[in-house]
Amino acid sequence: MASKKVLVLNAGSSSLKFKLFDNAKSQLIASVSGLIERIGDTSNSQLVGNILTGDNQGKATHKEAIKDHTSALDVAMNYLQDSYSKSVRQQVHAIGHRVVHGKDTGEAKLVTPDIEKLIQDAAALAPLHNPANLQGIMAAKSIFPGQPQAVFDTAFHQSMPAHAYMYALPYELYEKNAVRKYGFHGTSYLYLLRQASKMLNKPENELNLIACHIGAGASMCAIEKGRCIDTSMGLTPLEGLVMGTRCGDLDPAVVLYIQNATGRGPKEMDKLFNKESGLLGLAGKSDIRAILEESAKGSDRANLAMNVFVHRIRKYLGAYMVHLKGKVDAIVMSAGVGENSPPVRKLLLADLQSFGVSIDESKNRQHTGRPGEIQAEGSLVKVLVIPTDEELSIAQQTLDVIKAQ
Repeated sequence: MASKKVLVLNAGSSSLKFKLFDNAKSQLIASVSGLIERIGDTSNSQLVGNILTGDNQGKATHKEAIKDHTSALDVAMNYLQDSYSKSVRQQVHAIGHRVVHGKDTGEAKLVTPDIEKLIQDAAALAPLHNPANLQGIMAAKSIFPGQPQAVFDTAFHQSMPAHAYMYALPYELYEKNAVRKYGFHGTSYLYLLRQASKMLNKPENELNLIACHIGAGASMCAIEKGRCIDTSMGLTPLEGLVMGTRCGDLDPAVVLYIQNATGRGPKEMDKLFNKESGLLGLAGKSDIRAILEESAKGSDRANLAMNVFVHRIRKYLGAYMVHLKGKVDAIVMSAGVGENSPPVRKLLLADLQSFGVSIDESKNRQHTGRPGEIQAEGSLVKVLVIPTDEELSIAQQTLDVIKAQ
């Protein structure tokens, strides 16, 4: 008998990522992944799929005229039927959605009219993501009977105390406009916590971690006894670390100054800080690998970009060590840069022996894209490399929601 499947969807404004998991013997195994691009551009839209298990393993590209997200999901299911399993539509018994902003929702929820309204209301806080996420939910509801599940990217951070999530602004802005820190990459952090618990053989509710999700989008999270107590991203993903194209922390007066000095309007300012800043703004390139190459050649701007990037992360690292009162079980490195760049990890954790942190250079070089411990012998704090798997985290949380009903 074919195992039941969990389908994970991540809907963007013109894209739909999907991943199918086999739920066999209480273990989730990824069987198919795919991406549908250029939804709405029917002349150029396409599906790129990858069969990960079975006899038909391999990648394939299919050109399709895809007008909207419902059509996109239908195309995805046809691909799965033709290339993976004829009965896949009947085998899917749960659907998990990545929803970027759920305001102060602290856990995954079954999608109901109230939850749909919450996602819509939160769109003002994530205008590039929530409307598309909701389109993905509507598409799934039209194709599959029953209710799909929503997994909120902000949920993991709702355990933060008020003194960590409140801004020092007039209180009515919080009461009337929900202005506060929310944090992001929550599905990733939950996955990293669970994996760290297994690697260290220590219960989640006893773990103190500083988790670093360092990719093109980057954030950090202080975890005390398995619960988030602070995170670097804020009301939106713009706050915090220097990222590929985002500036991160900034004096708010800089916004007003640039507007007055250059005549930029709100949309132009949003583009400046989200799309034209960060590593791209400093070095002219947003990819850390290219910047490391330029830095090795002696580029002053590349050196500056790396120094600013590293300085910001170490600033948060120090703050989170204080938040955790020096009781840190492990520093976790993950996401595109964190799990794949030994040179960056070396820079981030250099000269921290006085804080009980020291890495083994040989172990560091050996762990590119694979999990393991890279701390030196005698290091009081473990240093873990854990490749993140947000889709698997969403699938796990989706099943947790179903079991709780």
